[in-house]
Amino acid sequence: MSSVIIRKFNWRGLLIPVLFVVLWSVASALNWVNLKLIPAPVHVLYIAWNSLITAEFWQGVGASLLRDITGFVIGSILAISFGVLIGTSKWANYVFAPSFNVLRQVSLFAWLPLITTFLEYGNSAKILFIALSVFYPVALHTIEGVRNIPLNQYEVAKVYQFSLWQLLRKLILPSAAPQIFVGLQLGLIFAWLAAIGSEFLLANYGVGLGNIIIRGRAGLNVGLIVFGLVFIGLIGIALNALATRLERRWLAWRQVG
Repeated sequence: MSSVIIRKFNWRGLLIPVLFVVLWSVASALNWVNLKLIPAPVHVLYIAWNSLITAEFWQGVGASLLRDITGFVIGSILAISFGVLIGTSKWANYVFAPSFNVLRQVSLFAWLPLITTFLEYGNSAKILFIALSVFYPVALHTIEGVRNIPLNQYEVAKVYQFSLWQLLRKLILPSAAPQIFVGLQLGLIFAWLAAIGSEFLLANYGVGLGNIIIRGRAGLNVGLIVFGLVFIGLIGIALNALATRLERRWLAWRQVG
């Protein structure tokens, strides 16, 4: 199994990062750069090791992931429900679609003053910010997926006298699933960006991975900032890979026949 994964891995993608680290190491060794501003890769690895062996670091990782998953789940459930409603009901589309199309043009960061007015800088404010970042892409793709269902499939469901629950479970969600998963993948990316961004912008409370970079900036510790950025990026890649794997497994039935 591990050999298959190794063969499938796109090793060409490592070319530029490896070359960058080599050039970085050479520049540091020859003193072409100010080591106080741009520390050597070995120094970054030393800082990374010292961080990885602390309980505080993993507590921050857990806090960030918990916010990310909580906001993602809340935003996704609301978005899929909203998308199905808009996509299947002309009345709901007439009433809610104009407001939705206006609100999605508003920058997410513009919501922060309103969010903090009611929820201050606590964990709830961060989760709401994450949920908002997930809502729009998932809702848009859900609406598109539902609207692309052929009308003759609804007619067949009507002939078989599907109940509302059967219509949703056997027709709407399976047919719209590919588009919904596209939205969920985008939502997962936006959720992680929002989770880290909320820790930067709402840093008055709680712990998280974003606090590593904040501490590095406060202490002029560039090595800690670089380590934090790399680790945040690696988690983002892992989350995206997990979402892709789950999508392939859950939609495997569509490739049958």
